[in-house]
Formats: sequence, C-alpha cells, structure tokens
Amino acid sequence: MALCCYLQKKQMSRTAGEWKLPQPTDIKEDDEWIAIPRIARTVPFGYKLDENDSSILRPIPQELDSLEQARQHIKQYSYREVANWLSTRTERYISHVGLRKRLAHEQQRKRQITSLRKWAEYAETAIEKAKELETERLGARAAAAD
Repeated sequence: MALCCYLQKKQMSRTAGEWKLPQPTDIKEDDEWIAIPRIARTVPFGYKLDENDSSILRPIPQELDSLEQARQHIKQYSYREVANWLSTRTERYISHVGLRKRLAHEQQRKRQITSLRKWAEYAETAIEKAKELETERLGARAAAAD
C-alpha cells in the first residue's frame, strides 16, 4: 500500500475521541464578547447563564473588560490585591486563588492551541511530501513500463 494512501486511511480511521480540542474561553470578535458553550458545572467569572438555554453562557462585558485589566495589573500587584480590586470594581466576588487558576488555565489553553496548530501543520506537510514521493515513485514505474 502506498505511504500516502496509508496516511490518509489512518487519518480517516481516527475517532473523535482521540482528538483533544481546547475549550473556548473569552472569545472577542470585533470588540464584542460572544457567548460560549457551558462545559462545567460552575459559571466562570465574566459570564452568566442564558435565560432560555442553560447550556450557553452569555458574556458580561464589564466583568470581562475588567478581567483583561486585571491581567495587566497582576504584573505589578499580588493576586490578592488584584482580586480585591476586581471584586470591588465588578461587584462580583472572585478569590485570589480563583483569579490565579483562571489566568493559569487561560495560559495553558493558549499554549495547547499553539502546539495543536503546529502539529496540524506538520501533519499537512508530511502528507504533501508523501504524495510527492508516491507520484515520483509511481511515475518512474509507469515510464519504465512504456
């Protein structure tokens, strides 16, 4: 079996359970926050449950904008001070541990997305190279047979 066909067949035989997709967080398009699907029991800071559908989280722009500012303040101040500032500003409580976890998970997801995109690029280039090698090899056989 040709390498290219083998790679394509192997790629097509994978189930969705093998791929680990990063979950969407804090999506902003055209300076407007958009809704995200609910993936956990707790409602994250900056979101509220949709009144009509409990599986959708609606953004609270003031809280998400304040969270972006808090991300910048964390470079100068402690998590406890920034969490107190954020709770006072938004009138919604977030602990310093909760803030730290939230920011750490965002960083982890961003790194994960970057590495998954790189692996996808590597796979695409490998498939292209395999196709080229296969056509060269099969083309040589077809020319020799003539």
